Amino acid sequence: MDQLIYASATSLAAAIREKKVSSQEVIEAHLLRIEAVNPKINAIVQLTADTARKEANEADAALARGELRGPLHGVPFTVKDWIETASVVCAAGYEERAEFVPKRDATVVARMRDAGAVMLGKTNVQESNPVYGETYNPYDLSRTPGYSSSGEAAIIAAGGSPVGLGSDSGGSIRLPVHCCGIAGLKPSAGLVPNTGHFPRIGAMSDPRTQIGPLARFVEDLALTLPVISGVDGLDAGVIPMPLGDPNAVEIKDLRVAFYTDDEGASPTPETIAVVKAARVVLANAGAIVNEARPQRLEEAREITLAYWRRPSSGLSWRSWMPDRVREMTGDEVERSLFEWDRFRRAMLSFMESYDLILTPASNRPADPHAGNLQSFRRASNDKYVGLIDIVYIAQRALRLRVGIDLVGLVE
Repeated sequence: MDQLIYASATSLAAAIREKKVSSQEVIEAHLLRIEAVNPKINAIVQLTADTARKEANEADAALARGELRGPLHGVPFTVKDWIETASVVCAAGYEERAEFVPKRDATVVARMRDAGAVMLGKTNVQESNPVYGETYNPYDLSRTPGYSSSGEAAIIAAGGSPVGLGSDSGGSIRLPVHCCGIAGLKPSAGLVPNTGHFPRIGAMSDPRTQIGPLARFVEDLALTLPVISGVDGLDAGVIPMPLGDPNAVEIKDLRVAFYTDDEGASPTPETIAVVKAARVVLANAGAIVNEARPQRLEEAREITLAYWRRPSSGLSWRSWMPDRVREMTGDEVERSLFEWDRFRRAMLSFMESYDLILTPASNRPADPHAGNLQSFRRASNDKYVGLIDIVYIAQRALRLRVGIDLVGLVE
Protein backbone atom coordinates (compact mmCIF):
# COMPACT_ATOMS: atom_id res chain seq x y z
CA MET A 1 0.00 0.00 0.00
CA ASP A 2 2.86 2.41 0.78
CA GLN A 3 3.91 2.30 -2.88
CA LEU A 4 0.57 3.86 -3.80
CA ILE A 5 -0.05 6.29 -0.96
CA TYR A 6 3.41 7.86 -1.11
CA ALA A 7 3.57 8.08 -4.90
CA SER A 8 3.19 11.40 -6.65
CA ALA A 9 -0.09 12.30 -8.34
CA THR A 10 1.86 12.51 -11.59
CA SER A 11 3.14 8.95 -11.32
CA LEU A 12 -0.27 7.68 -10.18
CA ALA A 13 -1.90 9.29 -13.22
CA ALA A 14 0.65 7.63 -15.51
CA ALA A 15 0.22 4.23 -13.83
CA ILE A 16 -3.57 4.43 -14.17
CA ARG A 17 -3.35 5.50 -17.84
CA GLU A 18 -0.98 2.64 -18.58
CA LYS A 19 -3.26 0.22 -16.67
CA LYS A 20 -0.49 -0.79 -14.28
CA VAL A 21 -2.90 -0.07 -11.45
CA SER A 22 -6.60 0.70 -11.33
CA SER A 23 -8.15 3.87 -9.98
CA GLN A 24 -10.14 1.65 -7.61
CA GLU A 25 -6.92 0.28 -6.12
CA VAL A 26 -5.46 3.77 -5.73
CA ILE A 27 -8.61 5.17 -4.12
CA GLU A 28 -8.96 2.21 -1.76
CA ALA A 29 -5.35 2.52 -0.61
CA HIS A 30 -5.85 6.17 0.26
CA LEU A 31 -9.16 5.51 2.03
CA LEU A 32 -7.45 2.87 4.16
CA ARG A 33 -4.69 5.32 5.00
CA ILE A 34 -7.25 7.96 5.98
CA GLU A 35 -9.00 5.41 8.19
CA ALA A 36 -5.68 4.69 9.92
CA VAL A 37 -4.40 8.24 10.50
CA ASN A 38 -7.38 10.58 10.54
CA PRO A 39 -8.56 9.70 14.08
CA LYS A 40 -5.18 10.99 15.29
CA ILE A 41 -4.79 14.15 13.20
CA ASN A 42 -8.42 15.14 12.43
CA ALA A 43 -7.54 16.37 8.95
CA ILE A 44 -10.51 15.00 6.94
CA VAL A 45 -13.81 16.42 8.18
CA GLN A 46 -16.12 15.22 5.40
CA LEU A 47 -15.18 11.85 3.89
CA THR A 48 -16.80 11.06 0.53
CA ALA A 49 -15.73 7.41 0.42
CA ASP A 50 -18.81 5.97 -1.31
CA THR A 51 -18.80 8.60 -4.04
CA ALA A 52 -15.05 8.21 -4.50
CA ARG A 53 -15.36 4.43 -4.95
CA LYS A 54 -18.17 4.94 -7.47
CA GLU A 55 -16.19 7.51 -9.45
CA ALA A 56 -13.07 5.32 -9.39
CA ASN A 57 -15.10 2.43 -10.82
CA GLU A 58 -16.42 4.75 -13.54
CA ALA A 59 -12.90 5.96 -14.30
CA ASP A 60 -11.67 2.41 -14.78
CA ALA A 61 -14.66 1.56 -16.97
CA ALA A 62 -14.06 4.66 -19.10
CA LEU A 63 -10.41 3.76 -19.56
CA ALA A 64 -11.39 0.25 -20.61
CA ARG A 65 -13.46 1.88 -23.38
CA GLY A 66 -10.46 3.94 -24.44
CA GLU A 67 -11.74 7.18 -22.86
CA LEU A 68 -9.27 9.38 -20.98
CA ARG A 69 -11.01 12.17 -19.10
CA GLY A 70 -7.95 14.29 -18.50
CA PRO A 71 -4.46 14.49 -16.98
CA LEU A 72 -5.74 13.46 -13.52
CA HIS A 73 -7.86 10.53 -14.68
CA GLY A 74 -8.69 8.38 -11.63
CA VAL A 75 -6.29 10.25 -9.27
CA PRO A 76 -7.53 11.15 -5.76
CA PHE A 77 -7.52 14.68 -4.36
CA THR A 78 -8.81 16.54 -1.30
CA VAL A 79 -10.26 20.03 -0.82
CA LYS A 80 -9.90 22.63 1.92
CA ASP A 81 -13.28 23.26 3.57
CA TRP A 82 -13.22 26.91 2.52
CA ILE A 83 -13.72 25.76 -1.08
CA GLU A 84 -17.27 24.70 -1.92
CA THR A 85 -18.22 21.25 -3.19
CA ALA A 86 -21.60 20.25 -4.59
CA SER A 87 -23.72 18.03 -2.32
CA VAL A 88 -21.01 17.91 0.38
CA VAL A 89 -21.22 19.98 3.58
CA CYS A 90 -18.99 23.06 3.49
CA ALA A 91 -18.99 24.41 7.05
CA ALA A 92 -15.77 26.38 6.56
CA GLY A 93 -15.31 26.18 10.34
CA TYR A 94 -18.34 28.42 11.03
CA GLU A 95 -21.07 27.12 13.33
CA GLU A 96 -23.71 28.95 11.27
CA ARG A 97 -22.65 26.89 8.24
CA ALA A 98 -22.30 23.55 10.02
CA GLU A 99 -24.99 21.96 7.83
CA PHE A 100 -24.60 24.10 4.70
CA VAL A 101 -24.53 22.04 1.50
CA PRO A 102 -23.51 23.95 -1.67
CA LYS A 103 -25.48 23.37 -4.85
CA ARG A 104 -22.44 23.57 -7.10
CA ASP A 105 -18.69 23.06 -7.07
CA ALA A 106 -16.24 25.91 -6.84
CA THR A 107 -14.64 26.49 -10.23
CA VAL A 108 -11.37 24.86 -9.19
CA VAL A 109 -13.14 21.74 -7.89
CA ALA A 110 -15.19 21.44 -11.08
CA ARG A 111 -12.00 21.72 -13.12
CA MET A 112 -10.27 19.01 -11.09
CA ARG A 113 -13.25 16.71 -11.66
CA ASP A 114 -13.31 17.57 -15.38
CA ALA A 115 -9.63 16.58 -15.51
CA GLY A 116 -10.62 13.15 -14.15
CA ALA A 117 -9.67 13.57 -10.49
CA VAL A 118 -11.67 11.81 -7.76
CA MET A 119 -12.44 13.73 -4.56
CA LEU A 120 -11.80 11.88 -1.29
CA GLY A 121 -13.19 14.53 1.05
CA LYS A 122 -12.98 17.96 2.66
CA THR A 123 -10.19 19.00 5.01
CA ASN A 124 -10.21 20.97 8.25
CA VAL A 125 -9.45 24.67 8.33
CA GLN A 126 -7.39 26.69 10.77
CA GLU A 127 -5.52 25.07 13.61
CA SER A 128 -8.87 24.73 15.37
CA ASN A 129 -12.46 25.76 14.75
CA PRO A 130 -15.77 25.41 16.65
CA VAL A 131 -17.30 22.96 14.15
CA TYR A 132 -14.62 20.30 13.79
CA GLY A 133 -12.09 21.05 16.52
CA GLU A 134 -8.31 20.81 16.29
CA THR A 135 -6.07 19.52 13.50
CA TYR A 136 -2.71 17.99 14.40
CA ASN A 137 0.66 17.79 12.70
CA PRO A 138 1.23 14.22 11.45
CA TYR A 139 4.94 14.40 12.27
CA ASP A 140 4.40 15.49 15.86
CA LEU A 141 0.92 15.63 17.37
CA SER A 142 2.06 18.24 19.88
CA ARG A 143 2.85 20.72 17.10
CA THR A 144 0.72 22.89 14.85
CA PRO A 145 0.07 21.86 11.22
CA GLY A 146 0.01 25.57 10.33
CA TYR A 147 -2.85 27.89 9.47
CA SER A 148 -5.32 27.87 7.65
CA SER A 149 -5.04 25.10 5.01
CA SER A 150 -4.22 22.97 8.03
CA GLY A 151 -6.02 19.72 7.34
CA GLU A 152 -5.01 19.79 3.69
CA ALA A 153 -1.30 19.91 4.46
CA ALA A 154 -1.64 17.37 7.28
CA ILE A 155 -3.46 14.68 5.28
CA ILE A 156 -1.12 15.05 2.29
CA ALA A 157 1.93 14.75 4.54
CA ALA A 158 0.40 11.67 6.20
CA GLY A 159 -0.14 9.89 2.86
CA GLY A 160 -3.94 10.18 2.85
CA SER A 161 -4.01 12.27 -0.33
CA PRO A 162 -1.43 12.94 -3.05
CA VAL A 163 -2.63 16.43 -3.98
CA GLY A 164 -5.19 18.97 -2.83
CA LEU A 165 -6.56 22.48 -3.02
CA GLY A 166 -6.02 25.19 -0.41
CA SER A 167 -6.11 28.98 -0.28
CA ASP A 168 -3.68 31.63 0.87
CA SER A 169 -3.75 35.31 1.81
CA GLY A 170 -0.94 35.83 4.31
CA GLY A 171 0.60 32.37 4.36
CA SER A 172 -2.36 29.94 4.59
CA ILE A 173 -0.82 27.55 2.07
CA ARG A 174 2.79 28.43 2.66
CA LEU A 175 2.86 28.11 6.46
CA PRO A 176 1.07 24.70 6.59
CA VAL A 177 3.30 23.18 3.89
CA HIS A 178 6.30 24.44 5.84
CA CYS A 179 5.01 22.98 9.11
CA CYS A 180 4.10 19.64 7.51
CA GLY A 181 7.13 19.28 5.23
CA ILE A 182 5.41 19.25 1.83
CA ALA A 183 5.24 21.63 -1.16
CA GLY A 184 2.70 24.33 -1.96
CA LEU A 185 2.06 27.11 -4.41
CA LYS A 186 0.30 30.43 -3.99
CA PRO A 187 -0.40 31.38 -7.63
CA SER A 188 -0.06 34.83 -9.14
CA ALA A 189 -3.07 37.07 -8.64
CA GLY A 190 -5.44 36.88 -11.60
CA LEU A 191 -4.55 33.33 -12.58
CA VAL A 192 -6.92 31.02 -10.66
CA PRO A 193 -10.63 31.81 -10.10
CA ASN A 194 -11.73 32.17 -6.48
CA THR A 195 -15.36 31.51 -7.42
CA GLY A 196 -16.93 29.30 -4.75
CA HIS A 197 -14.49 30.19 -1.98
CA PHE A 198 -15.88 30.99 1.46
CA PRO A 199 -15.25 33.48 2.95
CA ARG A 200 -16.06 35.27 -0.30
CA ILE A 201 -13.18 36.95 -2.10
CA GLY A 202 -13.63 40.12 -4.13
CA ALA A 203 -11.22 40.86 -6.97
CA MET A 204 -10.75 44.48 -5.88
CA SER A 205 -11.37 44.18 -2.14
CA ASP A 206 -9.09 41.16 -1.66
CA PRO A 207 -6.49 40.83 -4.41
CA ARG A 208 -4.18 38.86 -2.09
CA THR A 209 -6.13 35.68 -1.44
CA GLN A 210 -5.56 32.94 -4.02
CA ILE A 211 -6.54 29.28 -4.35
CA GLY A 212 -3.58 27.01 -5.06
CA PRO A 213 -2.36 23.40 -4.97
CA LEU A 214 -0.58 21.47 -2.21
CA ALA A 215 1.32 18.20 -2.76
CA ARG A 216 4.31 16.20 -1.58
CA PHE A 217 6.02 16.59 -4.97
CA VAL A 218 6.71 19.77 -6.92
CA GLU A 219 5.86 17.98 -10.17
CA ASP A 220 2.28 17.69 -8.89
CA LEU A 221 2.02 21.45 -8.42
CA ALA A 222 3.07 21.82 -12.05
CA LEU A 223 0.49 19.20 -13.07
CA THR A 224 -2.37 20.80 -11.15
CA LEU A 225 -1.85 24.52 -11.75
CA PRO A 226 -2.79 24.46 -15.48
CA VAL A 227 -5.91 22.44 -14.63
CA ILE A 228 -7.32 25.03 -12.21
CA SER A 229 -6.13 28.18 -14.02
CA GLY A 230 -7.95 30.44 -16.46
CA VAL A 231 -10.97 32.69 -16.85
CA ASP A 232 -14.31 31.32 -15.65
CA GLY A 233 -16.50 34.32 -16.47
CA LEU A 234 -17.42 34.80 -12.80
CA ASP A 235 -14.31 35.97 -10.97
CA ALA A 236 -13.70 39.50 -12.23
CA GLY A 237 -10.07 39.39 -11.16
CA VAL A 238 -8.98 36.56 -13.46
CA ILE A 239 -7.42 37.40 -16.82
CA PRO A 240 -6.24 35.25 -19.77
CA MET A 241 -2.75 34.83 -18.27
CA PRO A 242 -0.45 32.44 -20.19
CA LEU A 243 1.38 29.74 -18.27
CA GLY A 244 4.92 28.85 -19.23
CA ASP A 245 6.37 25.35 -19.27
CA PRO A 246 8.43 24.71 -16.11
CA ASN A 247 10.45 22.13 -18.03
CA ALA A 248 11.66 24.90 -20.32
CA VAL A 249 13.31 26.80 -17.45
CA GLU A 250 17.10 26.61 -17.54
CA ILE A 251 18.76 26.89 -14.14
CA LYS A 252 21.93 28.04 -15.83
CA ASP A 253 22.15 31.82 -15.71
CA LEU A 254 19.02 32.23 -13.53
CA ARG A 255 19.47 35.36 -11.40
CA VAL A 256 18.87 34.41 -7.77
CA ALA A 257 18.73 36.71 -4.75
CA PHE A 258 18.99 35.07 -1.35
CA TYR A 259 18.92 36.17 2.26
CA THR A 260 18.38 34.36 5.54
CA ASP A 261 17.58 37.01 8.10
CA ASP A 262 14.69 39.39 8.59
CA GLU A 263 14.19 42.03 11.23
CA GLY A 264 12.48 40.46 14.25
CA ALA A 265 12.57 36.96 12.77
CA SER A 266 16.10 35.59 12.99
CA PRO A 267 16.12 31.97 11.76
CA THR A 268 17.52 29.05 13.67
CA PRO A 269 21.06 27.95 12.72
CA GLU A 270 19.61 24.83 11.09
CA THR A 271 17.29 26.95 8.94
CA ILE A 272 20.15 29.17 7.82
CA ALA A 273 22.28 26.12 6.98
CA VAL A 274 19.55 24.65 4.77
CA VAL A 275 19.06 27.88 2.80
CA LYS A 276 22.80 28.24 2.31
CA ALA A 277 23.00 24.63 1.14
CA ALA A 278 20.26 25.33 -1.40
CA ARG A 279 22.22 28.38 -2.55
CA VAL A 280 25.26 26.16 -3.22
CA VAL A 281 23.16 23.66 -5.18
CA LEU A 282 21.77 26.43 -7.41
CA ALA A 283 25.20 27.98 -7.91
CA ASN A 284 26.72 24.62 -8.82
CA ALA A 285 23.95 24.18 -11.40
CA GLY A 286 24.96 27.45 -13.06
CA ALA A 287 22.64 29.99 -11.43
CA ILE A 288 24.00 33.43 -10.61
CA VAL A 289 23.37 33.72 -6.86
CA ASN A 290 23.84 36.95 -4.91
CA GLU A 291 23.03 37.83 -1.33
CA ALA A 292 20.50 40.66 -1.60
CA ARG A 293 17.57 41.79 0.51
CA PRO A 294 14.60 43.65 -1.06
CA GLN A 295 14.07 47.26 -0.13
CA ARG A 296 11.22 48.22 2.22
CA LEU A 297 10.94 44.63 3.46
CA GLU A 298 10.55 45.93 7.00
CA GLU A 299 7.21 47.49 5.95
CA ALA A 300 5.63 44.18 4.92
CA ARG A 301 4.27 43.15 8.32
CA GLU A 302 2.56 46.47 9.03
CA ILE A 303 1.01 46.46 5.55
CA THR A 304 -0.30 42.97 6.29
CA LEU A 305 -1.78 43.95 9.64
CA ALA A 306 -3.46 47.03 8.14
CA TYR A 307 -4.91 44.89 5.38
CA TRP A 308 -6.39 42.47 7.92
CA ARG A 309 -7.98 45.33 9.87
CA ARG A 310 -10.09 46.37 6.88
CA PRO A 311 -13.69 45.05 6.88
CA SER A 312 -14.72 42.99 3.87
CA SER A 313 -17.91 41.36 2.66
CA GLY A 314 -16.65 37.87 3.35
CA LEU A 315 -20.15 36.50 3.82
CA SER A 316 -21.67 37.59 0.52
CA TRP A 317 -20.82 38.61 -3.04
CA ARG A 318 -24.30 40.06 -3.63
CA SER A 319 -24.85 42.30 -0.59
CA TRP A 320 -22.48 44.32 1.56
CA MET A 321 -22.11 42.25 4.74
CA PRO A 322 -18.99 43.42 6.58
CA ASP A 323 -17.23 40.70 8.52
CA ARG A 324 -16.03 42.94 11.35
CA VAL A 325 -16.57 46.25 13.09
CA ARG A 326 -14.80 49.12 11.32
CA GLU A 327 -11.36 49.63 12.83
CA MET A 328 -9.94 52.09 10.29
CA THR A 329 -11.03 55.50 9.05
CA GLY A 330 -11.30 56.21 5.36
CA ASP A 331 -8.00 58.10 5.46
CA GLU A 332 -6.31 55.13 7.14
CA VAL A 333 -7.59 52.74 4.47
CA GLU A 334 -6.34 55.05 1.71
CA ARG A 335 -2.96 55.37 3.43
CA SER A 336 -2.64 51.59 3.74
CA LEU A 337 -3.35 51.22 0.00
CA PHE A 338 -0.79 53.93 -0.79
CA GLU A 339 1.84 52.15 1.32
CA TRP A 340 0.97 48.84 -0.27
CA ASP A 341 1.40 50.29 -3.78
CA ARG A 342 4.70 51.88 -2.77
CA PHE A 343 5.89 48.52 -1.45
CA ARG A 344 4.85 46.78 -4.67
CA ARG A 345 6.76 49.30 -6.77
CA ALA A 346 9.87 48.71 -4.68
CA MET A 347 9.54 44.95 -5.10
CA LEU A 348 8.99 45.20 -8.85
CA SER A 349 12.09 47.35 -9.12
CA PHE A 350 14.08 44.79 -7.12
CA MET A 351 12.85 41.94 -9.31
CA GLU A 352 14.14 43.69 -12.42
CA SER A 353 17.54 42.32 -11.38
CA TYR A 354 16.42 38.84 -10.28
CA ASP A 355 14.35 35.90 -11.46
CA LEU A 356 13.68 34.50 -8.01
CA ILE A 357 14.34 34.98 -4.31
CA LEU A 358 15.62 32.14 -2.12
CA THR A 359 14.66 32.62 1.52
CA PRO A 360 13.41 30.59 4.50
CA ALA A 361 9.69 29.76 4.58
CA SER A 362 9.86 30.48 8.30
CA ASN A 363 12.49 31.17 10.89
CA ARG A 364 11.86 27.91 12.80
CA PRO A 365 10.01 24.58 12.65
CA ALA A 366 6.33 24.19 13.54
CA ASP A 367 5.36 25.74 16.86
CA PRO A 368 3.71 23.81 19.70
CA HIS A 369 0.00 23.33 19.09
CA ALA A 370 -1.98 26.22 20.51
CA GLY A 371 -5.49 24.97 19.77
CA ASN A 372 -6.56 28.42 18.60
CA LEU A 373 -5.24 31.44 16.69
CA GLN A 374 -2.37 31.99 19.09
CA SER A 375 0.30 30.25 17.02
CA PHE A 376 -0.86 32.11 13.92
CA ARG A 377 -0.58 35.41 15.80
CA ARG A 378 2.93 34.42 16.87
CA ALA A 379 3.71 33.70 13.25
CA SER A 380 2.45 37.05 12.04
CA ASN A 381 4.47 38.77 14.77
CA ASP A 382 7.86 37.16 14.40
CA LYS A 383 7.85 34.09 12.21
CA TYR A 384 6.96 35.25 8.72
CA VAL A 385 10.16 35.54 6.79
CA GLY A 386 10.62 36.65 3.21
CA LEU A 387 8.06 35.61 0.65
CA ILE A 388 5.26 35.18 3.18
CA ASP A 389 4.87 38.94 2.78
CA ILE A 390 6.79 39.63 -0.42
CA VAL A 391 4.07 37.85 -2.38
CA TYR A 392 2.26 41.19 -2.64
CA ILE A 393 4.08 41.78 -5.89
CA ALA A 394 1.76 39.15 -7.43
CA GLN A 395 4.50 36.71 -8.32
CA ARG A 396 4.03 33.03 -7.53
CA ALA A 397 5.23 32.01 -4.08
CA LEU A 398 6.54 28.45 -4.06
CA ARG A 399 7.32 26.50 -0.90
CA LEU A 400 9.80 23.64 -1.29
CA ARG A 401 10.92 21.06 1.23
CA VAL A 402 14.69 21.33 1.27
CA GLY A 403 15.41 20.30 4.84
CA ILE A 404 13.69 18.61 7.78
CA ASP A 405 13.93 18.23 11.52
CA LEU A 406 13.95 14.52 12.26
CA VAL A 407 10.61 13.47 13.74
CA GLY A 408 8.37 10.48 13.16
CA LEU A 409 5.28 10.31 10.95
CA VAL A 410 2.13 8.97 12.62
CA GLU A 411 1.27 5.37 11.80
